[in-house]
Amino acid sequence: MNLKFALSLSAGMLALGLSSAQAQEPLKIGVVSVLTGPAAALGQQVRDGFQLAVDQNGGKLGGVPVQITIIDDELKPDVAVGKVRSFVEGGKVDFVVGPVFSNILGAIAKPVLDSGAILISPNAGPSTMAGKACHQNFFVTSYQNDQVHEVLGKYAQDQNYKKAYIIAPNYQAGKDSLAGFKRYFKGEVLDEVYVPLTSLDFSAELAKIASAKPDVVFAFLPGGLGVNFVKQWSQAGLTGKVPFLSAFTVDESTLPAQQDAAVGMFGGMTWAPNMDNPQTKKFVAAYEAAYKIVPGSYAQQAFDAAQLIDSAVKAAGGTGDKDKLRAALKKADFTSLRGKFKFNTNGYPIQDFYLVKVAKRPDGKFQTEIAQKVFTDYADPHAKDCALK
Repeated sequence: MNLKFALSLSAGMLALGLSSAQAQEPLKIGVVSVLTGPAAALGQQVRDGFQLAVDQNGGKLGGVPVQITIIDDELKPDVAVGKVRSFVEGGKVDFVVGPVFSNILGAIAKPVLDSGAILISPNAGPSTMAGKACHQNFFVTSYQNDQVHEVLGKYAQDQNYKKAYIIAPNYQAGKDSLAGFKRYFKGEVLDEVYVPLTSLDFSAELAKIASAKPDVVFAFLPGGLGVNFVKQWSQAGLTGKVPFLSAFTVDESTLPAQQDAAVGMFGGMTWAPNMDNPQTKKFVAAYEAAYKIVPGSYAQQAFDAAQLIDSAVKAAGGTGDKDKLRAALKKADFTSLRGKFKFNTNGYPIQDFYLVKVAKRPDGKFQTEIAQKVFTDYADPHAKDCALK
């Protein structure tokens, strides 16, 4: 064989081998979620919902093997920033998915986005990042925080309630929640209460509610806050006496602990486990088989985040061309568990919203179920301030 040809052939085969190896370099994804403390039930659903989608894709997204790093933010902004900085430094990270809470998102957004990674939030959707602070590398597979609470505000207004007592934790999502409720509720707000994010005793607040005699109570108290509030609500004898509307206070992350005390309470959401479409039925069955609990919105939105990545990486032919990848992400070319889903210019979804109601299933488990549609193709009010087109 001609030596020159042999060397050329050898070099060509080496290049082909390198190209093949490079093509199979795994997607590096960090999943940031709260996995310790009272809010861990929420974070576990985010982690498990994302992992389920990867497992169903044979450990790949977009045909590329996935390397997932789980980051426990411990619901502490300083801890989250330290862990995330260590993960993204060097600029070799493709995606960061998370977190659950908006105060953590506000802390990690800059280091993640400065690194060039794509940040996809499967839950937190603060108003601050939906408007002027929107970013081309930031996408949300949940909602803008205000919107879920607007569902309850509109429902309260439609029910002609005149006086409301409203309560939320004292952080960005809490402020967004009460602002969202008041955007549609035009009656009198008897009291607007902000409690610490670590609150577990609500005896003082419940005494005030009993004394104020509101027509309706609206509460945004996620995780452990919601578990304790609903139990103490029942113990205070308020069940059935005052209509109770909430967001994230009664959902699949809290219901295993609240159980019968939460039955009949209302919430607002874009999805529920009883949604009548084939993809939801398959997802719920697979999630319950894998994790032995009923999936909530946290798991559903994380599953959709993985599906979004899968569709975009596939369409873009990898992650090398960031402009192509961003364009593919914007198209959201996947079948969402909630049905209709598309991105607005600010990277937040345009979608339907529902009033949901807590029910006890025939098998003894608890879940939220769709009661009625409240908004159709609803875009958040902050997108108009985003400069992205």
